[in-house]
Amino acid sequence: MAISSSQQDSRPLVRQEIAAIAGYIPGEQPQDAGWTKLNTNENPYSPSVNVSKAIATACEGRSLAKYPDPFANQFRTQAADVLGVRPDMILCGNGSDDLLTILVRCYVGAGDAMRVPTPSYILYQTLADIQGVLCDKVAFTDKWLLPESFTSPNTLTGEPVRLVVIPNPNSPSGTLLPPEQLLELAEQLPCPLVVDEAYGDFSESNCLDLVEQSDRIIVTRSMSKSYALAGIRFGFAVAQPAVIEQLAKVKDSYNCDAIAIAAATAAIADQDWLMKNQSSIRATRARLVTQLRQFGFSVVDSQANFVWCTHPEFSHKEIYESLRERSILIRFMAYSGWGDGLRITVGTDAEIDVLLGAIESIMQEKKQ
Repeated sequence: MAISSSQQDSRPLVRQEIAAIAGYIPGEQPQDAGWTKLNTNENPYSPSVNVSKAIATACEGRSLAKYPDPFANQFRTQAADVLGVRPDMILCGNGSDDLLTILVRCYVGAGDAMRVPTPSYILYQTLADIQGVLCDKVAFTDKWLLPESFTSPNTLTGEPVRLVVIPNPNSPSGTLLPPEQLLELAEQLPCPLVVDEAYGDFSESNCLDLVEQSDRIIVTRSMSKSYALAGIRFGFAVAQPAVIEQLAKVKDSYNCDAIAIAAATAAIADQDWLMKNQSSIRATRARLVTQLRQFGFSVVDSQANFVWCTHPEFSHKEIYESLRERSILIRFMAYSGWGDGLRITVGTDAEIDVLLGAIESIMQEKKQ
């Protein structure tokens, strides 16, 4: 006699680690029009015009009926020329999140530990949870620097950590650690150091040159932010060839589709577009910071396409909610043991004008 579903074992069929976690929650993505969206650090401008042309070409004939190049060599060749590295030093992925997943799976076994600073990108914890890995978080100092204890053994088991990931620039702060400090750190660690440069194209310096100097350093990059390709999902890692060879064993067979490869290749080839975009966002960022400080906010100097701010008098959550009521989205973020604040994406000048006008109105209402 068949057993009904109600009579079957009621225990979860998924792994214990998965049943226990909440999972990563992305920033809100409303699908209807009318929002001023400054919550997920997307680029506010359209990508290079060459991108749409490349996508159209990629769709011609039977191109989409065939599997894509598993290593995205078209992109690797173009990116190598732009970045001054060799093609075999690049591994492509379905966004930089895919590369981070590959790195955790490659280096950290169940029960081992990885280390990240906090507050930082909250996905790191989720990736550790999925892999059954201990996520050893070490708090930044109040000046967003790494404490001396950052290189010590895992505080949870006393064993050396197997992987360290540092976002640089950091999210949510937008702060930057200098390359020479990260090279020194890599020399002190017993494991690979991943420098997550999702926002690296907006900063004054980056760690790509360090890859040649140390096989412990791996740099990850995203095409979502600086190249305005968040809807495409494409990222890449840069490391020494022997490291890339090992990481490639872990990736999905075809982790980048043909359209994404074509779009990313065209985007990174157009460095004139990138420089104009960088200039626009940096100028708007400076104006946003100046105005927020005039409103009484404490704003951290940012090297990314967003700013982190706090206010001594007003509730951050209430500001966030009041803006949302006006169809303006920013990010309210709270960290255990640290506190909360507001992360605001640098939009167009027109979008920032809407935001600043709304904040001024909200603050006037709360003072009455």
